[in-house]
Amino acid sequence: MFEIPGLRVGLGGAQMGNLYRAVDDATARASFEAAWDGGVRYFDTAPHYGLGLSERRLGACLAGRPRDEYVLSTKVGRLLVPSPETAGARDDQGFDVPAAYRRVWDFSRDGVLRSLESSLDRLGLDRIDLVYVHDPDDHWDQARREAFPALAELRAQGVIGGFGAGMNQSRLLTELVRDVEPDAVMVAGRYTLLEQPAARDLLPAALERNVGVMVAGVWNSGLLAVPRPARDATYNYAPAPPELIDRAHRLADVCEAHGVSLPEAGVAFPLRHPAVTAVVLGAATAAQVEQNLSRYRAEVPDGLWSDLAAQGLLPSDASTSPP
Repeated sequence: MFEIPGLRVGLGGAQMGNLYRAVDDATARASFEAAWDGGVRYFDTAPHYGLGLSERRLGACLAGRPRDEYVLSTKVGRLLVPSPETAGARDDQGFDVPAAYRRVWDFSRDGVLRSLESSLDRLGLDRIDLVYVHDPDDHWDQARREAFPALAELRAQGVIGGFGAGMNQSRLLTELVRDVEPDAVMVAGRYTLLEQPAARDLLPAALERNVGVMVAGVWNSGLLAVPRPARDATYNYAPAPPELIDRAHRLADVCEAHGVSLPEAGVAFPLRHPAVTAVVLGAATAAQVEQNLSRYRAEVPDGLWSDLAAQGLLPSDASTSPP
């Protein structure tokens, strides 16, 4: 199984790409330094994040760090093509950066090679530890035919340490695990305290095939990120349905009875499953990194999980998952 050094938590790089709001270079570096000083040694990024800004910033932060002390993952599938005609506008996909590039879906062999070459240049590195095919949902046939075989060849050549895919669903990730022999996969939002569809397909397959699972979106894009979600909370990056907000409050009731906050339980829950290698948490500032690490280190009593199961808020088998 693909392993990471240090803590079982990674720093997600979307915020370093100015997700939703701009942060300056000093703030981005401070968040990295807080993560490194706190023991984080897994860092995840992508060309998509800020049209390359996240990779450039993360590469600058990692410069001079012992290369064998950390694991870095980036992604392929979206080529960045210069777009001088839109350079005066802002990016329209959630990142507060100039639209100096446009994203082009490309899961071909050539696209993978070009994407990795550009990523290595932005990162200032000569190798990447883990490469995910990024959101291939609507391009699955091409990814199966070209992207994954290309990455398998690069792994065999030692150009990359391993490969997999990162998606917001578990069905196709399960197919990948069963048929392609990846090293690790990243699933976002589908194995959380709120919902666990990946427990039915992806996690058993990953255990069987010895594939590491990185869990992102542990707070379901904000719904579980605070002790008590507001009525305008988001879920899957959209307004949360009232029934899910009510469910989050019921979860919080049980958590608080055990002296645990909802976000703390949200971090702890996926890490209990033996197929899960790490959780990946985003942060825009050093204070947010420190808060995330505090949540990661929180003591969570075993009785919480059995009580959640007894109230129908977790499947009964989830309450007994080994650490």
